[in-house]
Amino acid sequence: MSAPAPRHWIAVASAEHALRGRDHTPVGFMQVCHGKSAPLQRLRAGDVVACYAPALTMGGKDRLQRFVSLGVVQAGEPYAVDMGGGFVPHRRDVRYVSAQPAPIAPLLDEFDFVEDRQRWGHKFRFGLFEVSSDDMRRIARAMRADLASLGLVQAEATAQ
Repeated sequence: MSAPAPRHWIAVASAEHALRGRDHTPVGFMQVCHGKSAPLQRLRAGDVVACYAPALTMGGKDRLQRFVSLGVVQAGEPYAVDMGGGFVPHRRDVRYVSAQPAPIAPLLDEFDFVEDRQRWGHKFRFGLFEVSSDDMRRIARAMRADLASLGLVQAEATAQ
């Protein structure tokens, strides 16, 4: 029996937090919904995740509205990390690919998940939501990422 097809997700975090996860060594990580474990349990190894940053800093008025990182979820379950002060968020390991930040505005009319252009940001309030492979390819292209490194080329060839 073959492995299930990868799913595609948008995670929401400030750019500061998303880039901390992307740049973490030896492996990157993602953290969503103020460190809750439940949303991360929906992810499987091989899933592709794009991080959207509404702002530079958490809760900041410094609007950014860009996709800032892109990667593939790695094997393993969500795990807790003690960050001190009683804050123990959950994370998932992610292998990030080389990608350039990309503004969301030029993509809004192309996305399958945007049902109402006036309320496009509604889904982002959930912190993590699934999107189509077509939408993920749109994001990856806008970020100038290598589609093959994300496993998106085969799906593209099949769709044609």
